[in-house]
This record gives sequence, C-alpha cells and structure tokens, in this order.
Amino acid sequence: MFTLAVAGLLALPLVAVLAAFVQPSGLVWDHVLGVLVPRYLATTVQLGTTVALLAAVFGAGCAWLVTMCAFPGRRVLEPLLVTPLALPSYVLAYVYLDFLGPAGPVADVIRLDVASTGGAAVLLAAALFPYVYVLTRSAFLQRSGTFHDISRSLGVGPWAAFVRISLPLARPAVVAGSALVVMETFADFGAVSLLGVQTFTTGIFRAWFSMGDATAAARLGGILLLAVFALLVLERRARAGAAYHDARTARGRARFALGGWRAALAVGFCALPVLVGCLVPVARLVWLALRPGAWNTTVPLAPLVANSVFAGAVTAAIAVVLALVMVYAARQSRGPAAALGVRAASLGYAVPGPVIAVGVLGPLAAVDGAVAEVLRGWGLDVGLLLTGTVAALVFAYLVRFMTVSLGAVESGLAAVRPALDDAAATLGSGFAMRLVRVHVPLAWPALASAFLLVAVDVVKELPATLVLRPFDFDTLAVRTYDLVRDERLAEAAQPALLLVAIGLVPVLLLLRTLERRG
Repeated sequence: MFTLAVAGLLALPLVAVLAAFVQPSGLVWDHVLGVLVPRYLATTVQLGTTVALLAAVFGAGCAWLVTMCAFPGRRVLEPLLVTPLALPSYVLAYVYLDFLGPAGPVADVIRLDVASTGGAAVLLAAALFPYVYVLTRSAFLQRSGTFHDISRSLGVGPWAAFVRISLPLARPAVVAGSALVVMETFADFGAVSLLGVQTFTTGIFRAWFSMGDATAAARLGGILLLAVFALLVLERRARAGAAYHDARTARGRARFALGGWRAALAVGFCALPVLVGCLVPVARLVWLALRPGAWNTTVPLAPLVANSVFAGAVTAAIAVVLALVMVYAARQSRGPAAALGVRAASLGYAVPGPVIAVGVLGPLAAVDGAVAEVLRGWGLDVGLLLTGTVAALVFAYLVRFMTVSLGAVESGLAAVRPALDDAAATLGSGFAMRLVRVHVPLAWPALASAFLLVAVDVVKELPATLVLRPFDFDTLAVRTYDLVRDERLAEAAQPALLLVAIGLVPVLLLLRTLERRG
C-alpha cells in the first residue's frame, strides 16, 4: 500500500500535465498550436535524431575499440571516455560560445557557429555519448566471447568483426543508450536556450513566462511527455527478443592488435569526444576562472554552494529512504501491485524538467488553495504553504530523479539472499527490524551510491530549479546560467567549475565500477 501511495504521489504531476488538454484554450494556444508546435516538433526531432546518431557512433565505436582492440593509449582513454558526464550540457554550451566566439582565442584561425541546431547537436552528443559508451562497453565485456574467438580463428579482421559480430550482439545496449540520449536531449533546456535553438523545452518557458499562458505551457509539456512515452515504447520493442548470452568476458581475451595508421586512427577517434566533451572545456574554465574579471562578482559563492548541497542532500536522503522501503516491500510481497508501483515511480526520469515543473505547480497550488480556504474559515491567513518553497522544489526533484535511487537500491538488495529474510523471520524479526538490521548493513554501498548519484543530479538540475525555486534560493546551476545569459562569462567560470567538480563524484564511482568489470 505504501509503494502504491508513493507512486501515485510521484505520478501526480504527470497526470496534471495531461489534464491541461481538457481545460479551455485561449488565443495563445491557437497561435502556439498553429505556428510554433510544428517548428518545435521539427527542431526537437532533428536535434534528438542527430544527437542519438552521433552518440551511437562514438559511444559504440569507442567502447569496441577500448574493449576489443589493443593500441597505444588505450588504458588512458578507457576511463577518460566517461568524464564528459561530469559536465552539464549548459556549461559545455557556455564554454564553446566563449571559446569559438568572435572574442575567443581561435577566432582568427577558425570561426564556427555553435549557436545553431547543428552546433547544439555536436555539443549535446559530446556531453551524452558516455551513456551509450558505458552500456555498450558492458555488453562487449559480457557477450561475443566465443564468437569473437571463432572469428579470429577464421581470419576475420577487426572491422568485419565489429560490423558482423560485435555490433549485432550489442544492439540492445546501443538502443538503450541511444534512447537515454534522446530523452536527455528532449529534456535539455540550458544548452538549447543559450544556443538559441527553439525546442519544446524552450517553448514551454516562452509560453509560460513570455506569453503568460500556463495552460499553453502545460499542453506543450503534455505533447513532449507523450513523445517521451512513445520513445520508451519504441525502445522496448526494438530490444524485444534481442538478448544474447555468453558466459565468457573480454578479460584475458586476445585483442585485435592495431598498429600504424590504424592505431593512430583509433587514438584519434577515442580522443576526439574526450577533448570536445571534457578536456578543452575544463581547460577553458580554469583559464577563465584565473582571469581578473572572474572575481568581480557581488554574489558570494558560499551561499550558492550551501543551497545546492542542501537541496541535493535533502532530496537524496528522502529518495533513498523511499526507494529502500518501496523496493523492500515489493521484494517481500512478490505481488504485481508493488512491482507496478515501483515501475510507476520510475517514470519521472524520462520526463523533462520543465514538464515536471509545470505539473508540480498545479497540484501544489490546488493544495495551497484548499488549505488556505479552511484556515480562513478559522480566521487565519498563512498565504502559500507549498508553492514557491524549497518543499515544492524537493518534490519536483523526487519526481525527476527517483528512478536513479530505485535502480541503485534494487541492485543492492538483489545481492541479499532471500534465505536471510527467512532466517530473521524465524527469529521473530518484523518487517522494519529485518530491513534495518539485515538489509541496510549489507546493501549500504548501493545506498551510498544512490545518495551520491541523486544528490549530484539535483545539484546540476537547471530547468525545474529555475521555475520552482524560492526568490532567495539560488543554486550553482541557476547562477551559472544567469551569468552566461548576461554574457558575464568570466564570472560564470567559478560556479561552473564547482558544478564540474561536484559532477566528478559519480563519474569516479562509475570509473571504479568499470575497472572492476574490465
């Protein structure tokens, strides 16, 4: 019952977004539907498709090269290919706007227009391709062992082995990673807004804040929500029946030895996304942060760090506790209702931040109105209790990132043998006692990982924070975006570097996991 209640609460904003279609429409929506929706749809589909293709090419290609081939620099590039995950996409966009702009260091040598759909696609692909890389690398490690050795004995070369054997076997992982990339692209607001690309996310903000029509914004969010759900269905069907099992791994297997121009090509192919997605942006941020203008700021960083850490820690703590109880309840009941509740609570990660922000405000405003009406009957006027508070922000974060916590907690509890529950039950331990004394101590590494992953995602979240934060509650993400939007690029370097440093925490955890599997 608890699992279903939490799942229903977390799904409420999504229902509120879809409910906007039954509300009366106005002139703004007529204009948006007839003029802007086709433009938003074309740009969003074009951007998502291009980013997914680029991410699939570099993610799968780099994963195969570092896993199945031997060439100089492979051991260095293998962990570095994960590091672009530490940089939020809006930080990447800000850096390249400065680096490649008219006043940038390469303006006299090369002039590239990153403020375009093509530029946004390249930068988003550089930031998101590790999703494909991580999943595909795991697939190459776990599958194609026997097939790989047989192909070598038959004289099959590296390219033929990749195209005819490894890639078909890893297709489920490539599809799953590409679907994640598309969903993240659909959800992006900071990068596309800074680069002037009109997508559904920027359209939601425009309809809400520029046109003043919350219903039109909610309907745009509903269209995007339906598109994301359709993408999830297509991703499931694309992977249906495409599971391959092979007990052998890549550890100890003879790799394709690359030399000469092939080795140089492999190094360049793997180094390119690392340079674009991490090394060049970080170097530019450090250079900007050391300039004198970077310190001419009237807003101290300490409160921004404190607000960011507070929001991340509170949300992560709540998310881990809820996920722990929900997953454990589903494990104990072994019924379809609890499992369905866990799956329903996981829907929010696929939903863009602006859509969640739109969905959260409606229910919270209704609750505030009902409570205020009751209190006025008692002669009390307390104003808004939830809307425009940190509580509303934390609720939106929970809707968005509960999936991360659920996934980590599920993997942790899965390692605890059911026999331990039975043994504890025979000794008279109840539900809560078994959870606290048996499962928490055994699964604490997974719980700690879930806490860190959720906290870092919250710190980097931009669109939901922009909409729902209290007036006196700025974060590092909001401050970075505001400074870049005002073209105060040097001042933005410090909060951006702090965001990157915080983002490195889950990346380092992921690197440790990859090293154990490699």
